Amino acid sequence: MPIPHFNVPLNLPHAATISSRIIYHLQRLQDSGRNVGEALARADQLADVLIPYRMSGENPPEAEAQTAVATVAELGRRMVDEIERQQAGDDRLGQAVRNLYECLELGKEGSILSLRAGENPDSTTRPA
Repeated sequence: MPIPHFNVPLNLPHAATISSRIIYHLQRLQDSGRNVGEALARADQLADVLIPYRMSGENPPEAEAQTAVATVAELGRRMVDEIERQQAGDDRLGQAVRNLYECLELGKEGSILSLRAGENPDSTTRPA
């Protein structure tokens, strides 16, 4: 069965913005008593990778972009593994994870990971 997803062009500056949202949601969950310390550490790492593109407002040259995408995608996978392991996800966090991967041109993977991070499968923001 095909996995519905959005195809979005590469946008590392916006991915950086979304990484800040992920950190916000993880901090919110931590403040409510959830054990998300390891996931938050991964989110901080991926935000660090993306911050130069947020500052420049531009995607870098192709080779640098592909390296950044690979690094951020791997950190995101480890972050979601930890969120799932701790059963700490929620809908807003899951949506932000999906949006991050969409900006990396990895929408299909993002649709899968977002559910593992707690996105409601019936959310009206999910691709149909």
